[in-house]
Amino acid sequence: MSEDPPLIRSLRTAVAAAPADVPLRLHLAELLLDAGLHDAAVAEAAVALQHAPGDPHARALMARAMGAPAPAPAPQPESEPEKPEEPQTPATAPHAAFDWHAAQEQVADVVPPRFVETTAETPDAPATPAAPLTTDGSGDPGATSPWDVAAPGPVRLADVGGMREVKERLEAAFLAPMRNPELRKLYGKSLRGGLLLYGPPGCGKTFIARAVAGELGANFLSVSVNDVLDMWIGNSERNMHEVFATARRQAPCVVFLDELDALGGKRSRTQNSGMRNTVNQLLTELDGVDAAANEGVFVLAATNVPWDVDVALRRPGRLDRTILVLPPDAPAREAILRYHLRDRPIENVDLGKLVKVTEGLSGADLAHLCEAAAETALLDSARTGTVRMIGMRDLLGAAKAVVPSTEPWFAAARNVAMFANEGGMYDDLLAYLKKRRKL
Repeated sequence: MSEDPPLIRSLRTAVAAAPADVPLRLHLAELLLDAGLHDAAVAEAAVALQHAPGDPHARALMARAMGAPAPAPAPQPESEPEKPEEPQTPATAPHAAFDWHAAQEQVADVVPPRFVETTAETPDAPATPAAPLTTDGSGDPGATSPWDVAAPGPVRLADVGGMREVKERLEAAFLAPMRNPELRKLYGKSLRGGLLLYGPPGCGKTFIARAVAGELGANFLSVSVNDVLDMWIGNSERNMHEVFATARRQAPCVVFLDELDALGGKRSRTQNSGMRNTVNQLLTELDGVDAAANEGVFVLAATNVPWDVDVALRRPGRLDRTILVLPPDAPAREAILRYHLRDRPIENVDLGKLVKVTEGLSGADLAHLCEAAAETALLDSARTGTVRMIGMRDLLGAAKAVVPSTEPWFAAARNVAMFANEGGMYDDLLAYLKKRRKL
């Protein structure tokens, strides 16, 4: 076989470095087609269609490479009177529409599928998050500067994979009264409230808070300890007041207090009067939500250590409702894995099998698993000089190497749930530990 021309060799190298670049791959397919390399052009066009199924250029190239007639050009707008054309008599009957199913079967051995269907029955996978937000709790790509209120985002609870019990609690606490104003008036349900999300790190508490804001069509104000605490006396309390004053002006608004144990830690454990004053100010602002003028301000808080939160914050009328956010269940793990593999070069990935071997991993652990598998394939490609896809071998190897980051949290939470469960606050945690035989 003759060696490829230099331009084709260069384009192959560029495509290998950027496999998701559809225009570049289509340019390579055109050159291969012009050079008479129809099979190679079919393979490149098939990969391009895998990344962009509706791309008309890719479809036309595939049709040309498979020997189908090129589609007739669209008629141009009339700028001048049409000139009579010579009649053309077709020699044969019009061609039938191009059979894409047959073309797919023909190139199936050239371009392997990205995902394979598992034979075991698995729960229906939820919708993949449409917005570029992570569910692993590792960061907030849409974070803004202090006191900047984010407009209602596109994320909804449907974008949160699994977590049926969490969604039901949120529906009862916030969403049902919002959607049914007549029933809300009948039962005297106010559009105010406070809810505390707690659980191991990396399980998506921040993402759930954003989904609640999107579901309510409310603005979103995220607050961390760095936004509030100040070295000058009185400034921390003033900052806390400004947070809630801003939320009331922008109502309906969800105020999300991240790492509540840092903002509202137990006052009995601190000797710093400034920190105690900040907690007092937070209590005052939460009480202010009871006022009729503050309707539409929803307070959500998140913490990994609820036992370090000041008891006064959890009394009725403040953050009196708590929801345990656990490691993702099977549907949630499938959605998270699909999200983190969506832009990576993969082949023959059995998500059903991968979901089974990743039980107990947090969203952050699953993101790290995908990163580790990609790293293995990348290093292998660098050593051999041949670019290869990420396969099940890479993902299963990464799954064996990942240690669940939630285990230390459960070790600490076990003692608290067993010996400090005042008022039954940790009943749901105890039930989970018994179900998983962690007691």
